[in-house]
Amino acid sequence: MSAKPLVVSIMGPTASGKTAAALAIAERIPAEIISVDSALVYREMDIGTAKPTAAELAQVPHHLIDILDPLESYSVMQFRQDAIRLAADIHARGKLPLLVGGTMLYFKGLKDGLDALPQADAALRAELDAEAAAIGSPAMHAKLAALDPITAERLKPNDSQRIQRALEIIALTGQPMSALLAQAPKTELPFTLLPIALEPSDRSVLHTRIATRFDAMLKGGALLDEVKALRARGDLHLGLPSMRCVGYRQSWEYLDGAYGLAELRERGIAATRQLAKRQLTWLRSMDDRHIIDCLAPDATGSILQQIETAQNQG
Repeated sequence: MSAKPLVVSIMGPTASGKTAAALAIAERIPAEIISVDSALVYREMDIGTAKPTAAELAQVPHHLIDILDPLESYSVMQFRQDAIRLAADIHARGKLPLLVGGTMLYFKGLKDGLDALPQADAALRAELDAEAAAIGSPAMHAKLAALDPITAERLKPNDSQRIQRALEIIALTGQPMSALLAQAPKTELPFTLLPIALEPSDRSVLHTRIATRFDAMLKGGALLDEVKALRARGDLHLGLPSMRCVGYRQSWEYLDGAYGLAELRERGIAATRQLAKRQLTWLRSMDDRHIIDCLAPDATGSILQQIETAQNQG
């Protein structure tokens, strides 16, 4: 039994119907939606992010959408602080907060708390960037493996950004990142979190949805027009988190002449499928989640039952 107020998280891979389910729930229960999506935070990025439509945004109050310029970045720490603050505000209005999205790192950061890792050091990072440019990412990964094998094992040799961050932490603290994370205290949330996962009983149906949605984004040149407008600003580039979002990177490379339209479609769909696979892998690590088949005809009804049960227990 918990006296804490309830917050419901609706998680799932891309194209699993999270937004539609949340909107349907909000028709039945007074609720507000807190977006848990690292792409939806950006303004000027509507098509490729499958951002809720103006009508959907007007139907239910949404938060953490269109809060940043694509030049900016948004951290897990910022999300956690914003989500906790917004949940309290929504509870104060007598409504149910719905955390809806597929950025699993945000969900994990919210639930498990944040580590006490040191802030980035610009000078040291510049040194590591220069070293990486000289010897390559695989060699940097091998260096990390000698110093922090646990962290190295979970990183791919070409994941240069995370490899260099792990090496930076060792240089700043004298300890491997894996040891610091293991020592990090768990922080308790001011609310009870009900984790609901929309997962497909048939992965091939999800893949079909992904392809259909990406084709819709390409239709009439909508996604490409959006990326052309972003490129025309002159201050954006592929090194930014916003432009590394699935669909945007591939469209940018297409506009650079790296490949043709058919390959853009193929690469965009493949990247989205890989994203969905990573999201499902994250979900499988969350043992306390309540799994609902996103392909079931009454998935929304099943979510409502879970919410009703949690409210009665609380």
